[in-house]
Amino acid sequence: MEISMMESSRWKKILPELLAVILCLGIMCVGISLKEGYHMDELLSFELANARYNPWIVPTQPEGRLAKFVREEIQGDSFPETVSNLTDTVKDVLQNRGNSKLLSYKADVYEEPVWISAEQFRDYVTVDGDDAFDYLSVYFNVKDDNHPPVHFMLLHTMSSLFGGTLSPWLGCFINLVCLGITLWLLLRLGRQLADIFSMRERGRQLGILAVLLYGLSTGALATVLLIRMYGLLSCLCVGLLSVHVEKWKDHGFDRKNKGLIAVTVLGFLTQYFFLFYCILLAAVTAAGLLCGKRTRELWIYIRSMILAAVIGLALFPFAVADVFSSGRGTEALDNLASGFSGYGARLLSFAKIVADRTVGGPLLAAACLAGVVLAVTAGWRKYQEYRRDVAEKAGQNVGPNAGPNAGILSLLIVPVIGYFLLASRMSPYLVDRYVMPLFPLAALLLALLLCYLGKKLSEVCGWTERATGICLIVWIMAVQGLRLAGYDGEYLYRGYGQQEQLAEEYALLPCICVYAGVGYYENLPEFMHYDSTLLVTAEELADRKDVASVQSLDRVAVLIKPGVEESSVISVMQEKYGLEPEEALLSEGVHGDKIYLFVKTSENVKRE
Repeated sequence: MEISMMESSRWKKILPELLAVILCLGIMCVGISLKEGYHMDELLSFELANARYNPWIVPTQPEGRLAKFVREEIQGDSFPETVSNLTDTVKDVLQNRGNSKLLSYKADVYEEPVWISAEQFRDYVTVDGDDAFDYLSVYFNVKDDNHPPVHFMLLHTMSSLFGGTLSPWLGCFINLVCLGITLWLLLRLGRQLADIFSMRERGRQLGILAVLLYGLSTGALATVLLIRMYGLLSCLCVGLLSVHVEKWKDHGFDRKNKGLIAVTVLGFLTQYFFLFYCILLAAVTAAGLLCGKRTRELWIYIRSMILAAVIGLALFPFAVADVFSSGRGTEALDNLASGFSGYGARLLSFAKIVADRTVGGPLLAAACLAGVVLAVTAGWRKYQEYRRDVAEKAGQNVGPNAGPNAGILSLLIVPVIGYFLLASRMSPYLVDRYVMPLFPLAALLLALLLCYLGKKLSEVCGWTERATGICLIVWIMAVQGLRLAGYDGEYLYRGYGQQEQLAEEYALLPCICVYAGVGYYENLPEFMHYDSTLLVTAEELADRKDVASVQSLDRVAVLIKPGVEESSVISVMQEKYGLEPEEALLSEGVHGDKIYLFVKTSENVKRE
């Protein structure tokens, strides 16, 4: 009976936390259900995860060199045969090196773009029974990209579990799980920080405030909707902070550091921007341990972080080239080296993004101002105490005591500011994904500030802890609920479902996609339905030598991407290929696409 009552009491205590998390996750599920299309980078994620040894879609080379070699030389009719072929290949490489069959193997490269079948497009972004759980393929694919492999391996796992499927839920579910873990970590941090700041009775309240501030924000929704590695990155940054806070509080940096090492390695293998936060957090931690004369902890902590770096590089040595010599890596380093040129504008742009994705500009500015005022006030009080101590100790050389909370505040604030400054300078684009890890951290800091102000309000007005807590929770839910209702629709791509249905309706027809850049990645779901697709630029279409493969078509869907002159494409189709536009199937899609149905002209029929 007593045990039952204890269990009941425990459930009553955690019920508000549980309800807050369920509410946030439920709203995110509604958001996922509204997602219809993809950013090209999201579909690139699916391709890097699922295209077997084929990291890029190249119109003149539908099958990569290694993909062809694996299909023709490695893959056998049975598992023992495959192992035998792989063993022979390894022996051949060791014996003949550059002259081995693998290294001298040639891909089929064509002079101009060729037709790619719907089945080939499905193979690019989905998984079937033959290539399920093939993590070596994922590793090979991402080594040619600018990102480490962990997120792509998770996405490949989801695709392997649901073979033959391309759905937003496959990627968004990973983000949803990461969000759930992040919210749990915020609850944990709430209790940890409440203990440190002498607000133990408000530990659950602090955690719930942080959960609602982040979990109901447009930033959390954007993070869940974007099928990239930033949801996992955000989770690991919060996890790393939680480990540091716990060890700081318990003086535990000199023991049981396996969790610390594991989180650090996983973060490194997820996104290189993790290094911004990790290195800054490590520097502040080391400085705090040094100032606190916790020498043994300092040296063991440094050893643990070095070990994490060694493990990370051993698992993915291509990271060195990614950071220092790849196109994206050198671009980021060049941005850093460019000094203050244009930096103010970039800072302002990212500040607006952070404000918009958290609680809004006015509230965030007010919170920052209140935080500065509190910090200055606390510093002044410490200085006054120091002056009194000096006077009382008659000239003894005693420095001001920063107090036990100064170190933990530095852990919370300095890495966040540093990450913001570095991301603003080094990010290739002014978009929200690069500062997504700041959203939960900003929510935690704001929750801590609100909890402190609520405590002071209770002392002044005589309100109970529950009353102030309920008022704060209701206010946050109202503010964040209104902001969610006005979400800008980023990463939803509403309306793309209609465009994909159009491809299903005309699935028996071939498609010609006339693109600029690499814009065709956005339309991969459509190409999985059309009988076959020709990916060409406007110039390639006009100068194409293989006229017959287009001219012989009775009907064809022509998808014209933004940046391509519509009139010139129509003119080329009429004059060179004898095909006339019969109907505009789509005047402007969610990506700015236009789709026409072309049919063979009567003159062309007579000529045949």
